[in-house]
Order: sequence, then structure tokens, then C-alpha cells
Amino acid sequence: MIRPKVCVLRTAGTNCDKETAFAFKMAGGSVELVHINKIVSGQACLEKYHILALPGGFSYGDDISSGKIFANELKYKLRQDIEKFILDGKLIIGICNGFQVLVKSGILPGDSGFEQKASLILNDSAKFEDRWVYLKSHCRRGATLQTKCVWTKNLPEIIYLPVAHGEGKFVVKDNTVLNQLNRNNQIVFQYCDNYGRLSGYPFNPNGSQENIAGICDKSGRVFGLMPHPERHAYPQQHPRWTAKGNKKTGDGFQIFRNGVEYARKMF
Repeated sequence: MIRPKVCVLRTAGTNCDKETAFAFKMAGGSVELVHINKIVSGQACLEKYHILALPGGFSYGDDISSGKIFANELKYKLRQDIEKFILDGKLIIGICNGFQVLVKSGILPGDSGFEQKASLILNDSAKFEDRWVYLKSHCRRGATLQTKCVWTKNLPEIIYLPVAHGEGKFVVKDNTVLNQLNRNNQIVFQYCDNYGRLSGYPFNPNGSQENIAGICDKSGRVFGLMPHPERHAYPQQHPRWTAKGNKKTGDGFQIFRNGVEYARKMF
């Protein structure tokens, strides 16, 4: 069986790379932890991988703003590599700090020539939010799920994942961007209460516009989210796992499995 090759890209301050790599290995991927300097210098080649993962952490100490320096490295040092990676139909996922990197580099929402059209800014609570949240798969027409994101196929409508961030409030440049996200069905996850209702704090931990917790590009192959699916790959990682019956995997595991299975079929 083919094991799709996954590049977990790290740099100074990245601290969720090993957990992310482990989740991909659980899902059947062949994973390598790669420092960005190796790709920039030519010691490693992004082209040989099928999946690029940008994990959580505090890249470069989150100087300037969360993920901005790492984002600039992708934009100004690896732009051609990233563009070809996407053009070749490959997959990208950014988690927490990785989501900030994708947004601040302009890779998400996409189709903008690396122009930044959104951001992730200081939480409305003005504090670091480190706890579990409910996420709702974005519905476009009533209760009919319309997700185009290949990473979120076959997920329940409501899942439970942990967040750990100080700058997770998703905002857009203007209403045009927000309208495009809605029209193109690029909103993947929204923060909600345990009944699936879009609610304010504490259910929305950061004050994101329209409760947005994750988005994808128009193709559905480039995906970013603030919550941490790698921290709920095992059911035992759930704070109430004993009440969950005989679940064999955590809510976040399906995201990694979807990515690996998609890459296996495509390549």
C-alpha cells in the first residue's frame, strides 16, 4: 500500500510538530520533520512530498504578530515551490500557528497571488485561551452539509477539539472577502455551543467573525484551522472519554485520515 509522503515543516518556536507527525503516521502517512532552512537551502525538496503540514507553536516567538515571520518566509523564499505544490493538486494543512501562517502569507483564502486578505488577531478576551471547544461543520443550505474541504469528509456535524492560542480571532479585510468565503463555501468550521448553535464567548473563544474557526481554498485541498485536531487523535485525550463508549479514535483523527486517503488515491 502506498504511504503518501508528508512534510511537517518546522522552524524556531514550532512545538506541535511531533504530535502532528504522529497523527499523520497513525493515519498511514510516511512523515518527515523538515526545517524550513533545509528547503530554502536546497538540502530538501518540497516537490517530493504529497502533503505539507504547518503545525502549531510560536514560530519565531510570534514577533511582529503570530506567524508573520514564518509567513513571510513562505511568501518571499518559497513562493514558487508553494505555488507549484498547489498547482500539482497536493494538500496543505495549517494548524493554529500554521493557520496564522497560511492566512498571513496570503495562501488562504487563496486566489490572491499571496496577497493577505484576512488575519488572525488578539482574542477579544485579551488572554490566552487554552481549553476545549465545539466546532460545527459549516452548512450552506439548512442542515445539508456542503463542505468542499477534502480534509473534513465524513465528520460528524459537531466535533470537540482543544484550542490554545492568544491571537485566534479571524477577521477579513472587508465584506467582499467574507462574501466570497460564504459564496464559495470556503468556511469549513464555526465555533458553536454543544447543541450546534453559533454562540458568543466562551463558546467562541476569540471573537472570530461569523464564529469562523477554519477555512479552505476554493479547491478544498488547502485547509487551515485554529483548534488542534492532533490533540484529539486518541479518544483517551478527550476530557470525558470514559463516557464516550468504545470510540476507537478521537474527533480530530479523521482529518488526518482524510488527507492521507485523498493523497493515496491521487498519487
